[in-house]
Amino acid sequence: AGLGSIPGGGAEILVDSIRKNIAPNKVDTKSWLYVHETAHRLGLRTTATMMFGSLDSNEDIIEHLSVIRNLQDKTGGFTAFIPWSYQPDNTELGKLIKGKASGEKYLKVLAISRIFLDNFENIQASWVTQGGKLAQVALKFGANDFGSLMIEENVVAAAGVKFRMPLEEIVRLIKDAGFTPVQRTTLYERVREF
Repeated sequence: AGLGSIPGGGAEILVDSIRKNIAPNKVDTKSWLYVHETAHRLGLRTTATMMFGSLDSNEDIIEHLSVIRNLQDKTGGFTAFIPWSYQPDNTELGKLIKGKASGEKYLKVLAISRIFLDNFENIQASWVTQGGKLAQVALKFGANDFGSLMIEENVVAAAGVKFRMPLEEIVRLIKDAGFTPVQRTTLYERVREF
């Protein structure tokens, strides 16, 4: 009772050969998809995420997009897709990876996601991992959602990335990009315009 939506975290890359190396304690792809399909069939909406830039390839990214697009075709239950780049600092996996995904790579993945996920209404920019300026640019590369205020964020912060932004800054960045900021619910119902 009281649950209206479920976040799509834990997806990482939905390619089991990669998942077993980057997230061995998380469910496999089939199980992740089953949880979301079950939620959708019960009337709950969910989001889908993708963490790229660790051990994955471009082909793995497309495979991830393909499996969530197929589930969206089947259920229509995803409200949004949120791609974000792996933040390697202060992580065990980060010791195996040389560097991290560039801002250019992030924008390319975002743009491809917008084209490939033709059945997703919303693509969210990740200012939490990319910072406000790149998230602002992401609005011109296919994102139509800037994301939200973060009351508390521990996953990315533990990797040493600590972008913080007050509401006024989010509103300014969206307006400066030529868009109208709109507060929404998790189900993408409009609350107010700024």
